[in-house]
Amino acid sequence: MPLTDLPHKSLIDCHVHLAALPERHNGCLISSAMLKSPLFRFLLWKHQLSPKDPGAANRKYIQDLLGELRASRHVGQAVLLGMDGVYTNDGRINHQATEFLISNDYVLQQAQAYPNEFLAGVSINPQRIDAIEELHRCAEAGAVLVKVLPNSQQFDPGHHRYQNFYRELAKLGLPLLSHVGYEFSLMGKDQSVGDPNRLRTALDAGATVIAAHACSYGLMMYEKFYPTLLEFVNHYPNFYADISALTLPNRMGMMLKLRHHPEIFDRLIFGTDYPLSVFHLPLWGLADLSDIYRTIRTRNRFDRQYLVCQHLDLGFVSLETLLKSSSPQPAPTPLLSSHA
Repeated sequence: MPLTDLPHKSLIDCHVHLAALPERHNGCLISSAMLKSPLFRFLLWKHQLSPKDPGAANRKYIQDLLGELRASRHVGQAVLLGMDGVYTNDGRINHQATEFLISNDYVLQQAQAYPNEFLAGVSINPQRIDAIEELHRCAEAGAVLVKVLPNSQQFDPGHHRYQNFYRELAKLGLPLLSHVGYEFSLMGKDQSVGDPNRLRTALDAGATVIAAHACSYGLMMYEKFYPTLLEFVNHYPNFYADISALTLPNRMGMMLKLRHHPEIFDRLIFGTDYPLSVFHLPLWGLADLSDIYRTIRTRNRFDRQYLVCQHLDLGFVSLETLLKSSSPQPAPTPLLSSHA
C-alpha cells in the first residue's frame, strides 16, 4: 500500500523503548555507570526527568510518550520493549553484569493500563533457566513479541541450545525482535553476536524473526549485512526487518539502499527506536526542499519517521499485518545451514 493511502493513525510502532528507574516493586534495575552514560544523560535532559524522584520520573516518561503518540497523525499504537538481564551459564540472573533491566511485569503493567495505545514487547534472555516458562507466562498475559539484545545480554542467539525456546516462539506465534549490528546505547560486550547470520537458528526453528534496524551494521556508511538481509528475505518467509533508527547518521546508509528495493517493502516493519531522535539528514539531495522543510517542522518523532520514508519512497508495513498473518506453525525444513 502506498504511504499516501495509509489510513489515519493506522500504524503500530514496533520498536519503542520503555525506560524506568527502579522504584518500589517495578523489578527494574540500572547501574550507577549506566545512569551516568551519555544515553541516560540525554534521556534525563530530553524528558526533564529527575533520578532523585524515580516514581515521578517514571510517570513523566509514560505521559510524555502517551502525549506524543496521541498527537501523531499516523501512528496509533506502540510496542513497549522490555530489557532482560545477563544470565550465568546455569541460567541464573547475573546482577553484577546486568547494567540495565526493564522487567516484563512493568512492561505488561503499562500495556494493560493503556490498552488503546500500548502493546507489550517483553524481553526474555533465552539463557535464563526459566525462559520457556517465562515465555508462556508473558504470552498468556498478552505479549505480542519478544525482544532480545544479544550484545548487551551476553548470549549467542545462534547457539543450538536455544532451539527449544525458538520452537516455542513458533508454536505461540510470537515474533522475535532481535537487535542487529553494533550496540552503542547500552554497554555491549560482544559485538559479534549482533551478526544477523546468528538468527538462522531461530529462523530454521520456525520462529518469525524481525531483525532490528533492517540489519544495519551501525558503523556509518559501511553496511556489511546488506547482502544478508536480501538473502534472508529470499530464503525465509518468516523473516522481517524493522526500519527503526535508520535515520541516524550511523545507520542511514541502509535506509538509502533499501529505498531501491520495493520488492521487499512488505518485509519491512515500521518502527522508530523511540526515545531516540529521528533525523531529516537522509532527505538532503534526494527530496524537494519543501518536503525537507515540512519534515524539519514536524517535531513528532513518529510522524517524522513516516515523512522521511514517504519522501524517500521507502515502503513498509505495520506490525499489525505481521501479527494477523503470524500463526503457530511447525518448524520448516531448514533452507540454510544453522549457526551453532
